[in-house]
Amino acid sequence: MKNVLFTVVLSLALYTVNQAQDRGLEIAKEAEKADLGFKSSASNLKMVLKNKNGQVSERALEVRTLELVEDGDKSLIVFSSPKDVKGTSTLTFTHKNGPDDQWLYLPSIKRVKRISSNNKSGPFVGSEFAYEDLSSQEVEKYTYKFLKEENNHLVVEQYPVDPKSGYTRRVVTYNKDAGFRIETIAFYDRKNALLKTLTYGGYKLYKKKFWRAAKLNMVNHQSKKETVLEFLNYDFDVNLTDDDFTQNALRRN
Repeated sequence: MKNVLFTVVLSLALYTVNQAQDRGLEIAKEAEKADLGFKSSASNLKMVLKNKNGQVSERALEVRTLELVEDGDKSLIVFSSPKDVKGTSTLTFTHKNGPDDQWLYLPSIKRVKRISSNNKSGPFVGSEFAYEDLSSQEVEKYTYKFLKEENNHLVVEQYPVDPKSGYTRRVVTYNKDAGFRIETIAFYDRKNALLKTLTYGGYKLYKKKFWRAAKLNMVNHQSKKETVLEFLNYDFDVNLTDDDFTQNALRRN
């Protein structure tokens, strides 16, 4: 009788786990589906860096993105000021399966450097964003577990598939009533301790479909540093192509 009871309890537990996994995956797919079709975009941004003592420095940059349906998106980030980072640029090819491809151009040495998978968890140009944070949100990059629903916000735990990720997991909050847009992401380090929290703010709806945040605020709870990205505009009529996302494009900007 005890063995039968144990089997029933175990079966129910496994069913609950599978339900949580399935719903978490379903939510991630809904978020991806809601954002399909933007084709390409360009944005001008201000990056504000704050150290643990509250001192602030600012940078200006542009982000260009090319949507790819068969694989992950491509993005190009170019800094225009201050002088010490002007011309520095980063190219990211996100992949649905396997490690992403990333390159960094340093104008001081006029050289394109490939970023290895081992360095993806490193800080992006001294900010609290890691290089792996620059990749597009592809469903295949994680496994999922639904945690809870609160006030039409869905909380999902995500586990990176890439063994070289700097995170053991991310806890993502989606807004169910606004295109499953992301509201917050909590990042846990390789020791499973809370490392950073990213908060999305000032959302606006573009083209009657695409939600975009006006501000991203990344707080590092361990270093007490903070990076704020302020999006000054969004342009969805730039008609970018693959030719705008090459290693030569890194040098041209």
